[in-house]
Amino acid sequence: MNPALRVTLLGTGPSQGVPAVGGPDGLGNWGECDPAEPRNRRGRTSALLESANGGILLVDAGPDCRAQLMAAQVKRLDGVLITHAHADHIAGLDELRAINRSMADVIQLYAAEATLSELTSRFAYAFLPPTRIFFRPALAGQPVSPGSQVMLAGMPAELLDMDHGVMRSLGLRIGRFAYTTDVIRMPAESLARLHGLDTWVISCMQPGDQNPVHAGLQQVLAWWREVRPRRTVLTHLGDRMDYARISAQLPEGVELGFDGMRLDVPE
Repeated sequence: MNPALRVTLLGTGPSQGVPAVGGPDGLGNWGECDPAEPRNRRGRTSALLESANGGILLVDAGPDCRAQLMAAQVKRLDGVLITHAHADHIAGLDELRAINRSMADVIQLYAAEATLSELTSRFAYAFLPPTRIFFRPALAGQPVSPGSQVMLAGMPAELLDMDHGVMRSLGLRIGRFAYTTDVIRMPAESLARLHGLDTWVISCMQPGDQNPVHAGLQQVLAWWREVRPRRTVLTHLGDRMDYARISAQLPEGVELGFDGMRLDVPE
């Protein structure tokens, strides 16, 4: 049976990725993560959603966007959702011009008003009328509001308000799937909309909760105990989230994501 939704976690890492540039030998700073474990190598957080009807939605376009889209063999996009305007979620927008060229069409980009305003300021050239051969990105900005129900790439979606400490971030629910990255506090109204899920992808930066903008494992598990989806996958994993060590501490039904992980979500 074909899934209602197929989700590919293109990247599952923090703003610097894992490993970060540098390290004692210049080969990268792995923090507490074992370099010998391939699932500890993490690009910046992003996801690709593909519906049974063929719609394709990209969620965020960070600095690793080019490599991630190539790894997933993406040739077209029916839309892009930007959750918030931090660089690790938007710095790869220029890479979308190759998709424009492949499609010979403009790409619809969805974001909250404040985020869209930031994008049209920092990437003004990408929102100009398209050129004939798409030598720059051609994005059509579509403002959306948290709490609203919208169509994204042909998929009926509900957008969730989330507190990211220094700004708001958009969460996303499509059917029995939800994707909530970059959150420190989850408003009660948004948490209530996460009941009845099959699969939940949520960011979890570190084992503890000592971070001003990202929830850690203790807080995420508290939300998980309230929502209780069938499967919960953690993303936006920092360099203290070693795959083997943290996986051994997780309750049944909760697991660490990794770059390239595919999730099939039923109706």
